[in-house]
Amino acid sequence: MLLTEVLAALRIYWPLLLAASLLVHLLRNKYNNGLNKYPGHPAAAYTNWWRFFDALNRKAERTHIELHRKHGDIVRLGPNVLSFADPRAIKTIYGLNKGMTKSDFYPVQQAVAKGQRLPSLFSTKDEEYHAKYRRCVNNAFAMSSLVGYEPLVDSTMDAFIQQTEQKYSSTGRTCNFSRWLQFFAFDVIGDLTWSKRLGFVDRDEDVDGIVKFVGDFLSYAGPIGQMPFLDLLMQKNPISLQLQKWGINKTVFPVTKFALAQSADRAAEMEKIKQNGSMDERAGRGVDLLMKFTQAQHDHPDFMTDRQVLSSCTSMIFAGSETTAISLSSVFYHLAKHPRVYKKLMAELDEAAQNGSIGERDHEKVSWTEAQKLPYLDAVIQESFRVHPAAGLILERVVPPQGIDILGERIPGGTIVGCNAWVLHRRPEIFGSDVDTFRPERWLEAKPDQLREMKATMFQFGAGARTCIGKNISLLEIYKLVPTFLRNFEVQLEKPDAEWKTHNGWFVRQLDFNTVFKKRSVPLAA
Repeated sequence: MLLTEVLAALRIYWPLLLAASLLVHLLRNKYNNGLNKYPGHPAAAYTNWWRFFDALNRKAERTHIELHRKHGDIVRLGPNVLSFADPRAIKTIYGLNKGMTKSDFYPVQQAVAKGQRLPSLFSTKDEEYHAKYRRCVNNAFAMSSLVGYEPLVDSTMDAFIQQTEQKYSSTGRTCNFSRWLQFFAFDVIGDLTWSKRLGFVDRDEDVDGIVKFVGDFLSYAGPIGQMPFLDLLMQKNPISLQLQKWGINKTVFPVTKFALAQSADRAAEMEKIKQNGSMDERAGRGVDLLMKFTQAQHDHPDFMTDRQVLSSCTSMIFAGSETTAISLSSVFYHLAKHPRVYKKLMAELDEAAQNGSIGERDHEKVSWTEAQKLPYLDAVIQESFRVHPAAGLILERVVPPQGIDILGERIPGGTIVGCNAWVLHRRPEIFGSDVDTFRPERWLEAKPDQLREMKATMFQFGAGARTCIGKNISLLEIYKLVPTFLRNFEVQLEKPDAEWKTHNGWFVRQLDFNTVFKKRSVPLAA
């Protein structure tokens, strides 16, 4: 009798009960752990759907800048998410031994092979696993290894200069420069990882749709990462993964497929390295990353497996190419938009060539060592990093259970916290009142103490123990290509008055960056 009455009441009042449950859920979110004292967008306190749709709008970096300028150093982006704008928060959030861990945002970005996730250095949440993994491969990314990689970068750079002349400067064709730079960055990673270009530059096309795949994958990861449970319903649901394990669903990420094919081609060579640990440099080619990763298997057989080698290779494609291409696009775009800066940089390059600071080489290539001695080039690149960092969302960390003090505030355990490079790089007390202006001179005019503070605030590669491990390789590419390309070609915007568009798919890609190139005569040494 009682059950019948209850069911009857539910049939009548279920809309009211549903509304009451929703209201309780929203209020619980708003007052979660006392985070209601922190300002933000009105909807952010109630649901993560707000930040999901904000990321889906592809301009989240602008939203974060505006929110911090309006509300101050701590802004609430979700019921359990806080964004920090003060650079002093970096050491606490990303510093060593602070007990912070990565959030569920990162596993969304894991590649999959045969139904198994491939946790990379970037995407793993397990700090112990990360520490072991990093110790295994650290040598491959050390600054001392750059000398060995330079011939591999030079190989792709030669092809890039040749193809730019043949396809664009000699024909007068308009170039989608951001895409062309993506092709360069992807081929460099192919050369660095497997001593084999993927073919983007030579063919001037998206080989096997890899560029599109990576772009789509990151565009998926940005919004979905705001509500990671959605990934378990969509791309990484247990049924799909199990079907892959059984071989019924044979879908393989194009990047993973390419990496598997390259590893298979060099299986015999890698087996020798696994057995004896020695690497013989091939004539004029240097040691590539696949060799380094395989040597790590020999040195750390209990931890480094074939799966980890595959994961290391695929993560180079996912992270190493997109971010470098974005940074290169930023440099060339801002040079083209600021003729005064462009002219000043070219004067530095020409003078260095004339006084012998830059040696004579095929395609006017500039070496890594030479590029390090060009102060205005360095200022231009640093300013390009500042105004357009690759990552456009906060780098999320989870506060340890006991809580932690950040900027004098006690943040409860389990809260997701983070900083956005786009926000940090626009702090007027650090970089000057003209933070929205591209002005490389700020890096040359700063006094030593201010310069140290500026460099400490730069966040384009992250910070702390989880700083981008490929940072040095990216810098090698950028510091070599920018002066080399500029010595070969004049870069002009197709429509000088037009502004490019951007797409924040987690990394802030540039669109409508169309240019024309003219072959340039290079001043000879005196």
